[in-house]
Amino acid sequence: MSPLVLFSFVIGYFLLLLIVAYFTSRNSNNDSFFIGNKNSNWMLVAFGMIGTSLSGVTFVSVPGSVGTSNFFYFQIVLGYIIGYIVIAFVLLPLYYRMNLTSIYTYLEKRFGINAHKAGAFFFILSRTVGATARLYLVINVLQLFILDRLGIPFIATTLVILIMILLYTFEGGVKTIIYTDTLQTTGMLVGLIVCIIVIINALGTDFGGAFSMMQEKGYTQVFNWDVKAGSFAVKHIVGGMFIAIAMTGLDQEMMQKNISVRNLKDSQKNMMTFTGIMTVVNFLFLVLGGVLYLYANANGITTAPDDLFPTIALSNEFTGVIGIIFIIAIISALFPSVDGAITSLTSCFCIDILGMKKSEIPTSISKESIKNDALEKQKRRTRLTVHFSFAIIFFIMVLIFKAINDKLIIDFILKFAGITYGPLLGLFAFGILTNRLLNQKYIWTVCIIAPLLALGIDILSSPEWYEKKLYVSLGLENISKAIFNGYKVGNELILINGILTFIGLYLISKPVVVEPEVKTILHDGANQ
Repeated sequence: MSPLVLFSFVIGYFLLLLIVAYFTSRNSNNDSFFIGNKNSNWMLVAFGMIGTSLSGVTFVSVPGSVGTSNFFYFQIVLGYIIGYIVIAFVLLPLYYRMNLTSIYTYLEKRFGINAHKAGAFFFILSRTVGATARLYLVINVLQLFILDRLGIPFIATTLVILIMILLYTFEGGVKTIIYTDTLQTTGMLVGLIVCIIVIINALGTDFGGAFSMMQEKGYTQVFNWDVKAGSFAVKHIVGGMFIAIAMTGLDQEMMQKNISVRNLKDSQKNMMTFTGIMTVVNFLFLVLGGVLYLYANANGITTAPDDLFPTIALSNEFTGVIGIIFIIAIISALFPSVDGAITSLTSCFCIDILGMKKSEIPTSISKESIKNDALEKQKRRTRLTVHFSFAIIFFIMVLIFKAINDKLIIDFILKFAGITYGPLLGLFAFGILTNRLLNQKYIWTVCIIAPLLALGIDILSSPEWYEKKLYVSLGLENISKAIFNGYKVGNELILINGILTFIGLYLISKPVVVEPEVKTILHDGANQ
């Protein structure tokens, strides 16, 4: 199909988003931007979160991973389920009880300003790099298969897409994203299911036949019981659990939508509904990967894993319909992962770094209400400036990824998340599981040293480093083999990082001192 026709569908899709944004952002204020006035429908939030969680990386890289890793990714998904349960029944009650706008405010109330700033910093760092990596991957697909043929340079594509996202998020924020993400998740899931059906038909079989063919190839193997492998079942499940807790439960972008729901009960229903849908959708992505590889093997198609889906979907073997569906599906996966990231980063920077608090909207005309209204306008200007600044940062980061041109984006994202979310996991775990106080002076030291130690452990256990000259010259190869004996750190890196942070925090902590008279009061109260 003509790239110009495909590009017209991209523009049409964006115009639809603008229409939705126009109607949902009317009468919006800072509270609407940050937490949707705490009036979001839990069913819409649950469905829309699917698109945010999956993103274009899942849409392209998860099917591409089946050729080398079978269905091992589903082990991580099983870990996600456990993690989401912890979020629903441990973290969400905490957030609602404290009536938080930014979840990192908890760290300030528990440990002080340094912990608050550290938590916000690591979220901003991780989300900025992770979101721009996802953005790069999808823009690169659009560029290779559509825009290069139209003579549009990569830098222009990136700029236009970011301007599109700014146009429909800068005013309504979370209030708008709840609706646009729902629309986009629908587009992504419809595209996923239609693509599976079309490719199975192209194989001349039905779903049962295709699944049998995948079993014969070994693609459907879910569990890997090789203890030393990076995809060992226990490591993937445990790692998946803590990835879910950290990257969803301790992530302002995801929790910003959850706490925009009216009450805790609805938010928990949202979380568990999201868990069920997420599990099914991830399985379908693996099925898509299986049928893509069956089709590629049958037709002699060889390409990089991340390029497999677009190569087949946009090939001349299919009618233009599947190409259109693929383009709509992939941009449906692109926008939720980026619009939510920019919005949450804006919220986090305004609230956690700049100290902007949500303001009360004046209900009567008075000097005080005029003053509050002026303050609200000033905060709005600050928010819009921050929002625009993050868009510029995203633009620069995407160009950096283009220069690096790393095809293993999904591995990089999980690795980087394991390093940057570890301190968040350690801080929140220490706050929830202990009643000890921290020495403010050393919080940043612990939160920097722990990830560096975790990264060192990961490098020592990585076989791909064995051939590096520096690695060998320092004698690290023998040390690595002696310590790990072939064991490769996988997705449990985030747990290792969290534990190291927890230990470091314990070393700089002290027990809460309760005065004798308070102890007496507590003792007498307990006996009554």
